[in-house]
Formats: sequence, structure tokens, C-alpha cells
Amino acid sequence: MPFRLLVPLGLLCSLLPLHHGAPGPDGTAPDPAHYSFSLTLIDALDTLLILGNVSEFQRVVEVLQDNVDFDIDVNASVFETNIRVVGGLLSAHLLSKKAGVEVEAGWPCSGPLLRMAEEAARKLLPAFQTPTGMPYGTVNLLHGVNPGETPVTCTAGIGTFIVEFATLSSLTGDPVFEDVARAALMRLWESRSDIGLVGNHIDVLTGKWVAQDAGIGAGVDSYFEYLVKGAILLQDKKLMAMFLEYNKAIRNYTRFDDWYLWVQMYKGTVSMPVFQSLEAYWPGLQSLIGDIDNAMRTFLNYYTVWKQFGGLPEFYNIPQGYTVEKREGYPLRPELIESAMYLYRATGDPTLLELGRDAVESIEKISKVECGFATIKDLRDHKLDNRMESFFLAETVKYLYLLFDPDNFIHNNGSTFDAVITPYGECILGAGGYIFNTEAHPIDPAALHCCRRLKEEQWEVEDLMREFYSLKRNRSRFQKTTMSSGPWEPPAGPGTFSSPENHDETREKKPAKQKIPLLSCPSQPFTSKLALLGQVFLDSS
Repeated sequence: MPFRLLVPLGLLCSLLPLHHGAPGPDGTAPDPAHYSFSLTLIDALDTLLILGNVSEFQRVVEVLQDNVDFDIDVNASVFETNIRVVGGLLSAHLLSKKAGVEVEAGWPCSGPLLRMAEEAARKLLPAFQTPTGMPYGTVNLLHGVNPGETPVTCTAGIGTFIVEFATLSSLTGDPVFEDVARAALMRLWESRSDIGLVGNHIDVLTGKWVAQDAGIGAGVDSYFEYLVKGAILLQDKKLMAMFLEYNKAIRNYTRFDDWYLWVQMYKGTVSMPVFQSLEAYWPGLQSLIGDIDNAMRTFLNYYTVWKQFGGLPEFYNIPQGYTVEKREGYPLRPELIESAMYLYRATGDPTLLELGRDAVESIEKISKVECGFATIKDLRDHKLDNRMESFFLAETVKYLYLLFDPDNFIHNNGSTFDAVITPYGECILGAGGYIFNTEAHPIDPAALHCCRRLKEEQWEVEDLMREFYSLKRNRSRFQKTTMSSGPWEPPAGPGTFSSPENHDETREKKPAKQKIPLLSCPSQPFTSKLALLGQVFLDSS
């Protein structure tokens, strides 16, 4: 297929500016001091393996181990750092053995990339220290939350952590990550309107909605996505029930002729009759809950927009059938291709392959430049912008490749698997069922259950020992009581005898945080080698 020729150039050149002297995000010349938090290598790492480039995967893993340091004075987007860096490192960690990387004893429940992911995630935890449990949008990786940081965060920036953070808790045994992610999810759920909708931005200190537009697109999208994917990954019926309740409200108030509009969250009245390109993930999400017919109808609506422009404009006015002013660009987003991949796996409908073909032809014809694939600044005249987003490599390339590669290991239906011997026993991995985070980083759910089982067995032993000593103390108290003149009474105080409730509470508080060796600081800092090779999250990210 033509995309096999398109991919290598993009991967080789993606880590450089599109040409020498290319401007930074603000239009100025790139400054190494401002590009110290590189992410493109991490974001594109699992794409290399999915495309079969094992040697480059191994090389990049070595580069990351030798050079990454998150102790830097940079203001980072909590949301983006989680989905790109934490998610990318977790995925690469779980795929390392398949890529031929030598793994340490105890893998997949330990490993250098896992420790990097944990370190990056710990840098984000201060953002969750709010009265509501909903995180700030930005955190300084060295100093925590800045004193003047705005408390207003988008809904997706609050509800898009459960996949990565629950994975991290399951692999490391430290429940703090999953705990804060669940607390944020539940606070959003409790903040929905009487008609079952959530707004776009909320104050994380007061819990009051600042932007009351409700929809499935920008600022909200991955919250809904993570309720479904978190439910599947963790086999959590409560998360799925939450999504299904939202889905009813979304159908009742935002859906019109298989389009989804923006409405006022309390009244349900239309506020913006637009389609945003980010909304194109929705048919793929519908396919995950088995709603194929509705998914295909909505997908075909979105596909007509693609055929009209050769891409999806950021905003499309549905009544007028045209782009919205200053929102005419297409930064090579993956969402429609993502939905095509999911739906093709579910239906085998050749129309979905036609979209893939059109996407390949559009990207090659319009976006291909000397060293990479440029963002389309305006779909009306196909003018280009001098930048390429890391999600093009992490998501767009990956989903296109998987659409046309039915035999890829990602599509494993359980017919094959890997049996991994660890010091704790045998684990079954790679049997399929991968869950993609919102940056298209695949997570193997079997690893979570393998590591969680080991942790739970350890907790059960500790609980049994605790119960044994508790009973021993109680027997001693009983003997002392019967020797006294008064009648025997049970010792006062909760938890004297182990009840199922106390037993569960005790287990939830375990395990204690594992001692993880600190990353060594390289003699040549991460900034000097990768300063211009990736992107950085600044205040405006």
C-alpha cells in the first residue's frame, strides 16, 4: 500500500523542524532552553514497533533510559503529559519484550520505562491537591502548582487519567494514582446537570461550571472515552453505567440527524450548531459499546466533510455546510481514521477502507514536504503551516497502518499469547484486547491483572497475619477479663475483630509505596541532546 512508503520519511524527519530555522509554537525561532521537555520520541515509540521497526524501538529505548530527566523547571499540561508521556512510557514498557528488549526480573511489574512513567506521573500529583479532587490544568515539574495558576480546567483535563493511572497503580502496587483518577471522575459525575450533561470548563476549587456548553467535542471528548475504556480495561461496571447514562442525555439533547451539536448544559438548547474535528472519535467509541448502526451513520456524515475538503476542518458549520472562520485548518488529526479502524474491525465494511485510502492520498498530496508532513493551515486553499504535531506519529500514522494491516499483533483475537515466567509465577501476556489511551498508546490489560493478582496475594498474606495477631491479642484480653469479678464484654473499639468490611478497608490501604530507585542524572543532560527534537508543553498548551 502507498502508506508503507509514506511512513519512513515522516518517522525519520519528525524529530527535526520542517526546515532549518522553523519557528516555534509562538512564531519565534526555536530556543533550546524552552524545549527541555521533549516528548516526540516517547509519543512515537510504540508506533515504531507496530510498524515493525524493532531495531529503532530498541535504540530509542536506550536513548530515553540514558537521557530522560523530569526534574526540570517547566510548566507542563497535566492532561498532555499524562496521555503522551505517561501513556507512551507505559505502552513502551509493556511492549518491550515483544520488541526484543532485554527486560529485568519481575517484568512487567517492574522495569526502567515503568519507573520513568511513575516518576512523570508523580510530578502531576500536586495538581490533584484541590478541595474538589479535580486537578489543575498545569503543573511545574520542579516546583508543583504555581501560586497564580488558574483554577479553571476543561472537563477532559479532569476526566482523562483512569486508563494511565489505574495501569500505573496495578503495575507498581501504589494505589495513589488510581485513587486520584477515580476521585476526579466521581466529582465530575456528581457535577452533572439535572438533565444529565456536563459543561466544558469548571473551577476545580469551587466545583462551579465556568463554561456551560455541553457536547462530545473539544474540552469534553476524552472524559467520555475514558469512562468506556476504563470500564473495559478494569472490568468496572460502574464506569460503564456512568457512560451509558451520559449517552442517553447526549442522544436526547445533542443529537440531530446523526450529527452532534453543542447545547446549554442545564436547558438543552442549542448553543453552537457546529461539528468539530475532535468529535470524529465518537463513532469509534460507539463501536466499543456495540452501537454499530448509529456509529456508521454518524461516521458517514463526517466522511462527507472529509471528501468536501480533503481533510476535516477544526470547525464545520452544519447548517451552512462550510468551515467556520479561523477554524479552517487540519493539523493531521487522527480521530476520523481512528473511528474507521474500530468500525472496520467490527464490520469489515469496505467504505471504511475508502476513507483510509483518501486519507493516505490527501496527506501525501497536500501535506508532504521535504522533511515531514506539515499541518494544513487552511483546507480551502491547502496552505501549509510550518509544524507537525507529535500526535501525527503517535496516532494518525498508527491508526492508518492498523486499518490496512489485519494481521498486526495489536489485532490478536486471543489465539496466540506469550507466557512470561516471573519470580512470582507465570503471566499470560499479548493475548489481545489492547486498550488504546486517547493518544493511541496500547495497554495490555493482561499485564494489569497479572501484577494486580500478585499484589493482592501479597495483601492477603499480610491481612491473614494481621488477623492472626488481632485474634491473639483478643484471646489474651479475654483471659484477663474472665479472671476479673465482672461479666465478660467484648473489647471496645472498631476493628477489634476482623470483619469483612474492615478486611476490605485494610486491603485498600495497602500496599505501602514501593521503594523505586531514582533515575540517575546523565552526564550530558536530556536538554542538550533532545532540545530541538520534540515539543514542549508551555503555559499556553
